[in-house]
Amino acid sequence: MVFNRLLKAVFGDQNVRVLKELQPLVDQIGPLAENYSGMGDEDLCALTPHFKERLAAGESLDDLLPEAFAVVREVASRVV
Repeated sequence: MVFNRLLKAVFGDQNVRVLKELQPLVDQIGPLAENYSGMGDEDLCALTPHFKERLAAGESLDDLLPEAFAVVREVASRVV
């Protein structure tokens, strides 16, 4: 137990490092989710081909991730 505390003191907590790494992505998703909350179900469904086109045009999955996650988050909140 003391050894674990010593390791955390020297190297830090892995969970804290992961959360710090993901925080910028979370900060991007929040405002996007607000934009999608006003859209209708059909409008949200229409975004799938739009994302596929952007992916085919050369955008990376990492570029699409914040927007796609915001859309999925909005749809999930409506379903649940």
